[in-house]
Amino acid sequence: MFMEYLPGWMFLALTILLMVGFPVTFTLMGTALTFGLIGFGWDFFNLLPLRIWGVMTNVTLLAVPLFVFMGVMLERSGLAEELLDTMGLAFGRLRGGLAISVVVVGALLGASTGIVGATVVTMGLLAVPTMLKRGYQKELATGTVSASGTLGQIIPPSIVLVLIGDIVGVPVGDLFMGAVLPGFVLVGLYILYILIAAFLKPDWAPAIPKEELAALTPAIMLKKFSRALFPPLFLMVAVLGSIFAGVASPTEAAGVGAVGATLLTIANKKFSLKILHEVMHSTMQLTCMVFIILVGAASFGLVFRGMGGDELVRNFLGGISHQYGQWTVLAIVMGIIFVIGFFLDFIEITFIHVPVLAPIMIEFGFDPAWFCILIAVNLQTSFMTPPFGFSLFYLKAVTPPEIRTGHIYRGIIPFVFFQLIGLLIVVFFPELVTWLPSVVFK
Repeated sequence: MFMEYLPGWMFLALTILLMVGFPVTFTLMGTALTFGLIGFGWDFFNLLPLRIWGVMTNVTLLAVPLFVFMGVMLERSGLAEELLDTMGLAFGRLRGGLAISVVVVGALLGASTGIVGATVVTMGLLAVPTMLKRGYQKELATGTVSASGTLGQIIPPSIVLVLIGDIVGVPVGDLFMGAVLPGFVLVGLYILYILIAAFLKPDWAPAIPKEELAALTPAIMLKKFSRALFPPLFLMVAVLGSIFAGVASPTEAAGVGAVGATLLTIANKKFSLKILHEVMHSTMQLTCMVFIILVGAASFGLVFRGMGGDELVRNFLGGISHQYGQWTVLAIVMGIIFVIGFFLDFIEITFIHVPVLAPIMIEFGFDPAWFCILIAVNLQTSFMTPPFGFSLFYLKAVTPPEIRTGHIYRGIIPFVFFQLIGLLIVVFFPELVTWLPSVVFK
């Protein structure tokens, strides 16, 4: 009985150790080694090196450090400050205009960097003090920045899409293309909430006084727009355009992005050897974190599948599917990922749960690319849900002293609600994911 359900005990042990607070990598590797010895004996050590070698020689994963470098370099380029200033002036005449500008800048930075921490910290430092000075409600200001900073999770080029695509076996270019419209949907939903809040509660999001905007002539605005918008748009076209046009693979496009971000930093007169050293150091740290977790997850997956864990999960979900239908199974899987996101980071969920769940859901007849995008949209909420929402931690670290943790937690609730609405829209309208790749790659 114990050996029959050994994969279940293994997963339970992993969950308990993670909840207790053990480091993810050591927990994954420790449970893999322990249960591997129980299930396979010493022969397990003949299998493990081959699995790890397969991970380390995966060419697709080379895109991860290159995209990280691109994002960290752009964070140091000063483009975010110019973007926020220009967009704030463009939308300033509207109630809630500053908050809308933060959402737009979050989307542009997401399409340029793909790194949530860098985007949230940058906008938290620049936008929150300005919004508070303009009389914005603290909850609306912090919620907008927290949510907008996570858009880089779904708007390509996204690191999580690279990882999910590699795990599930879906071309990363298809995922990048399929994520474009769902990303726009989320941007639209965030802006819709801000407009509704500003209409119902005008004192939450006042407009910039007209006399401050009177001096801004069309010529001045055009100059500001050209300086602020063209650099990130150039980078987006260089990276995504080369993938969508079939000129470059995602890995090669990531190299283009890394070089492009460096050139933009030079053009903005922010480049120095010190900056380059800091960017390379940050890239090394983030890349090592991703890959060491990936090695642990690969080891865990080897043992879990080898002991029949995927068959155990398949039989469980298959029983639900026969009794209640495959859409009930999809709802349960999405619910599990959403709840787990309260406690685990998106990288941990991607490496631990996606390899087990995705093949089973594809067997049930769901489109692989569509299911991958659903996971990515769902994982985006893991940055915003307490107690371990990293977007909330990043923001609290850089906001003024009058912003309390309660303000951030209360501010994020409406955005999580609209995020789930966005998830439901993608569920009920799969064409949002499948249409664009079918048009471009037909």
